[in-house]
Amino acid sequence: MNSYDVAIIGSGPGGYVAAIRCAQLGMKTAIIEKYSTLGGTCLNVGCIPSKALLSSSHHYEEATKHFEDHGIEIPGDIKVNLEKMIGRKQAVVDQTTGGIDFLMKKNNITVYNGLGSFKDATHITIKGEETIEIEAKKTIIATGSKPSNLPFIKLDKERVITSTEALKLKEIPKHLIIIGGGVIGLELGQVYRRLGAEVTVVEYMDRIIPTMDAGLSKELNKVFKKAKCKMNLSHKVKSVERVGDKVIVKADNKKGEEVIIEGDYCLVSVGRRPYTDGLNAEAAGVKINERGQVDVNNHLQTSASNIYAIGDVIKGAMLAHKAEEEGVFVAETMAGQKPHIDYNLIPGVVYTWPEVAAVGKTEEELKADNTAYKVGQFPFRALGRARASGDIDGFVKILADKTTDEVLGVHMIGPRCADLIAEAVVAMEYKASAEDISRMSHAHPTFAEAVKEAALAATEDRALHV
Repeated sequence: MNSYDVAIIGSGPGGYVAAIRCAQLGMKTAIIEKYSTLGGTCLNVGCIPSKALLSSSHHYEEATKHFEDHGIEIPGDIKVNLEKMIGRKQAVVDQTTGGIDFLMKKNNITVYNGLGSFKDATHITIKGEETIEIEAKKTIIATGSKPSNLPFIKLDKERVITSTEALKLKEIPKHLIIIGGGVIGLELGQVYRRLGAEVTVVEYMDRIIPTMDAGLSKELNKVFKKAKCKMNLSHKVKSVERVGDKVIVKADNKKGEEVIIEGDYCLVSVGRRPYTDGLNAEAAGVKINERGQVDVNNHLQTSASNIYAIGDVIKGAMLAHKAEEEGVFVAETMAGQKPHIDYNLIPGVVYTWPEVAAVGKTEEELKADNTAYKVGQFPFRALGRARASGDIDGFVKILADKTTDEVLGVHMIGPRCADLIAEAVVAMEYKASAEDISRMSHAHPTFAEAVKEAALAATEDRALHV
C-alpha cells in the first residue's frame, strides 16, 4: 500500500494549490481527482471557460457596435461562428488543465484518477479504472461544489440547463431565460446577449448580485437594461416546463400576479451546493452540517483531527481564490507555521463588462453595525482614460471610518475593476486610510486614477476632476 504524509481529495484551485504548497514544505503528497482532468470546476466548467467566452463575445460586440466609432470599418457582415468560439474556449481549458499536470510532475505529486472515499481516518479507497487503497497521515478535503437547483425544476441538460451546459451550447439561444441574478447567471447572460440572444433574468430578491453593495447592484442593473435585457426582480419562480423546444417559466411578481415567460433555453443559476457525494466522511469521523458543508474550526480542521477541509465544501464565499488561500493556510498549518487569512479582505468579482469588484464592508453592513462612516465616490466618465477607450460606465466608491479615516470597504464597477480591486486589498491589509491612498501617485491617464479620486472624495470631499 502506498503511504503519504498528506492526500488531497479534489484538484480544483484549493486542492491543487494545497498539494503544491505541501510538496514545497517537504511532504510526500498525493492528489485524488475523480474526473480525467485536473483543475476542478474552476478550470474545466467554471472560471476559465466562462472568461474565455466573455472575452470572445466582448470582441464580437466591439466589432459590431463600437469599431466604427474608432474609425475602423469592416466590409461585409460580421458573423459569429459559435462552434469555433466554443472550440477556442475548450483549447484554453485544455492548455490550462495541462499546466496543472505539469505542476504536479514538477513538484513530485502523485496523481490518482478516481473517486476518493474514506475507509477510515487514515485510509482512502480510490475507485477508478481499478480500485486501490492508499494510506495518508493527513488528508485535505477539497471536493468543491455543484450547481444547486430548485426542487420542482427538472434539469434535462438540453433546454433546461446549468452553467456547465451553457458553456457548450450548439446554437445561440433565441430567448435565454436565466433563473437567478447572481454572478454566474449574469456573466453567461451577457455572453449570449452579446451574441444576439434575447435575455430575461428572473431574480427572487429585489436586486441582482444581492450580496454586494446596493450601489453596484443598481449600476449593473442599468447596464443590463441598456443592453435590452429584461430584468424581472422580486419574482418567485414556481414552475419550469419544457414543451418540445420551448421552455415555459411561471413566476409570481411582488404583487402576487402570475408572470409567464417563454424561451427556448432556461439557465438555472440559483447558486451552488457543497459536494461531498461518495466521500463516506462518516467513516473517518468527519461531521457534515445540515447545509451539507464540512464543519471546520479556525484551523480548518474537521472533527477528525488529522483531516482538514477547504474551499466550497466549507462555510464562506465560494471563490476560487478563497480556496487557494485556504489550501496554503492548511499546508503551512500542518508544517507548524502560523499563517492567517482575513476573510473580510478576500475580494469578490463579477466579470461582466463593466466589471464589478468589491472588498471589505458594504454600506448596508456598516449601517447594520452602527458604524460611523464616510463615502467617497468617483465616476469613470470623469476620467480621460475612460473617455479615450469609451468605457465610461461605473464608479469607484470608498467607505472609510468617519473618525479614523481607515478604509473599511471599496466597491467598484467599471473597466478593469477585477484588476483594480487588488490595490484596495493591499491598502486595507496595511490598514490604510483614505488619505493614504489619496496621497499616492497614480499614473495618468489610467483607470486606477478613479481609486485615487474616490479616496480624495472621501478625504474632505476634495476629488479633483468632478
